[in-house]
Amino acid sequence: MTRVAAIDCGTNSIRLLVADVDPERGTLTDLVRTMQVVRLGQGVDRTGRIAPEAMARTLAATEMYATTCADLGVERIRFVATSASRDAENRAEFVDGVRAALGVEPEVIGGEEEARLSFRGATGALAGKHRGPYLVVDLGGGSTELVLGTTSPVAAYSMDVGCVRMMERHLHSDPVTPAEVAAASADVSAALDKAAAVVPFGRAATLVGLAGTVTTVTAHALGLEAYDPARIDGSVLPVDKVLASCANLLRRTRAERAALPFMHPGRVDVIGAGALVWSAIVARVRAEIGISGGKLSTVVTSEHDILDGIAWSVAG
Repeated sequence: MTRVAAIDCGTNSIRLLVADVDPERGTLTDLVRTMQVVRLGQGVDRTGRIAPEAMARTLAATEMYATTCADLGVERIRFVATSASRDAENRAEFVDGVRAALGVEPEVIGGEEEARLSFRGATGALAGKHRGPYLVVDLGGGSTELVLGTTSPVAAYSMDVGCVRMMERHLHSDPVTPAEVAAASADVSAALDKAAAVVPFGRAATLVGLAGTVTTVTAHALGLEAYDPARIDGSVLPVDKVLASCANLLRRTRAERAALPFMHPGRVDVIGAGALVWSAIVARVRAEIGISGGKLSTVVTSEHDILDGIAWSVAG
């Protein structure tokens, strides 16, 4: 048994998982699973740099996580940074700050490694519950990873499409305008065309969605009175219900989204863009599976994602 900490620093949030991992028995037992919205990717798509205030927020959260790890006697830590850090000119400054706060060397990983870790984290909890091949979609703030496989990835693609990036590029009005939605949709569609050339969507038997946008869309579809990971994790929803939930979130005002009881305050401004991206992916995958002679009737949501994959990797 090894006590490990996995830290996933994305474009919108930084998350910590402290878990006891037993590789021989294949068990991962959560001790702490927490998240802070720090918006590290604030303006990175436009400026190419991490903003000073965004870096300060993220490093402050990292220091808090370092305290948690010390208090719980963590033996090994892996800190993984993804899209915003990959794109930033001043990422060396960020890396230095994390190293000073946490005492480990942070890793700014590429999209392929991000996809592999997401797939491992998600499919570890799916074994025996759904048919493969799985198409695992990790929809983040700055990028979205699409990975196809059953026991391991056979095709993967990371596209520079995410809830923060699409919101900053296109969705500025409150509520959004048809012209803004059309521009964002065209952007996502072009990215999916490139992804489909690498990942054969039509071969998937089960579509699995990960991360905050997908879990929030699922909470909305389920009509939850509070965010409840136990009810969200593993939920299976009809495709049409997912698409309806996405459309409803997209057309709401920010005030209406903020009033939803399950909505995290840090997702209020980006969930519309995330819902647009998730809707486009679900619709495209359903169409591709149909062209291949199959049928996609449902979508699976998982609370197990790249954090779990990081934890497994650091435990060896």
